[in-house]
Amino acid sequence: MNPILLTGTIIVNLALFSYTIGIISEQRKHLVTSFVLTFLILGIIFDFTATTFMIIGSKNTPFTLHGILGYSSLFGMLLDNIFLWRLRIKSGINAEVPKKLHIYSRLAYIWWLLAYITGALLVAIKYR
Repeated sequence: MNPILLTGTIIVNLALFSYTIGIISEQRKHLVTSFVLTFLILGIIFDFTATTFMIIGSKNTPFTLHGILGYSSLFGMLLDNIFLWRLRIKSGINAEVPKKLHIYSRLAYIWWLLAYITGALLVAIKYR
């Protein structure tokens, strides 16, 4: 595997780890804590970095079905971060997450997982 793609693959796994910790913590506590925000911001940083590595390392056009799914899921997680930060700024630390935002966070994470899984399946099919 191309070393740039391999690096992107390692980094996207760090994004998965960070997003999972952040979202599960938010979903269980229904609170915007510093812990939640830290892991979600790390997830965005890792995800953006991994996406950049994968675009650079891939021979394909960046506008494939998986690419569009990945970009839209990154955008969804970015919006979730923005909404949670706005809530934290407006309502303070440990603010309770409103039901609609709580559901949006879950859906954005599921969408991101679908992009992650499709990428993993594409790699598994290519290198089997």
